[in-house]
Amino acid sequence: MMICKMTSHALHLLLFLFVSLQFCSADHENFVHCMSIHSSAGYIKSFKYLHTPGSTSYFNLLQSAQQNPRWLNSSSLRPRYIVTPYSADEIRAAVICSRKHNLQIRVKSGGHDYEGLSYLSKTPFVMIDLINLHSISVNLEEETAWVQSGATLGELYYSIAQKSRVHGFPAGLCPSVGIGGHFSGGGFGTLLRKHGLAADNILDAYFIDANGDILDRESMGEDLFWAIRGGGGGSFGIIIAWKIKLVRVPPVVTVFTIHKNLDQEAMQLVHKWQRVADKLPEDLFIRIVIQHPDGPTEETQKTVEVLFNSLFLGP
Repeated sequence: MMICKMTSHALHLLLFLFVSLQFCSADHENFVHCMSIHSSAGYIKSFKYLHTPGSTSYFNLLQSAQQNPRWLNSSSLRPRYIVTPYSADEIRAAVICSRKHNLQIRVKSGGHDYEGLSYLSKTPFVMIDLINLHSISVNLEEETAWVQSGATLGELYYSIAQKSRVHGFPAGLCPSVGIGGHFSGGGFGTLLRKHGLAADNILDAYFIDANGDILDRESMGEDLFWAIRGGGGGSFGIIIAWKIKLVRVPPVVTVFTIHKNLDQEAMQLVHKWQRVADKLPEDLFIRIVIQHPDGPTEETQKTVEVLFNSLFLGP
């Protein structure tokens, strides 16, 4: 009798697993079909930019997204799909189909989101990775540039430098930071004392809202345009590209970094910096970074290190 009950339970479990797999397979096929009909790429080409846990590319993309290694073994859900679009049309399809299938959306530009907001969720979700959207077009006559959100700060600076020695853009120091998250978060950098944040120098944007509509500054309105410049990436929609205003810089500038520890009166220098930093000329930027020094020696375990980073707009 006990054997019969165990056999019955096993059969029910197998039936449940079979039905669940059927539903999962059907959901997958429905999502892929939805992507194909809402994108000009079609059914076959959709597999080029649509990655599932069964794809060989899935885990490489997921790991490259996670700048903070603590999330690699996190209990949070992994994306049901990773979409790496090549066009606005494919982003639009992902937005429409995610909404249709009750999937949240996370958007990754460069992946420097240490809280994991661009690649983690507690509910089923799709991660849209903008890695393939990184074109940059510089117009020196207008002193502007169009930058896609998947480009990095390093790529932007290099593109500007290729065209001009006397133009720049006020944004961050780390070259691997993605444009999309940096600009939509405000964009703090070494030119801010003279030229403000990156967000202060944005002229226009191409934006996809929750309905899949593609908007620019005029069609989205000034309130939404204000919000996407500092309100955080992915909060209001997906920014495909930004139009930025280039700023004039000298052909030669001066930079330095000075390291000080507690034995070298680092804290006294920090107090002095606090008193004079806001009174310095706008051409001079000095910031401090307080950190634990590198090295396993006993001395480094008992101290902190202060870095003074500076940029002066001149020789």
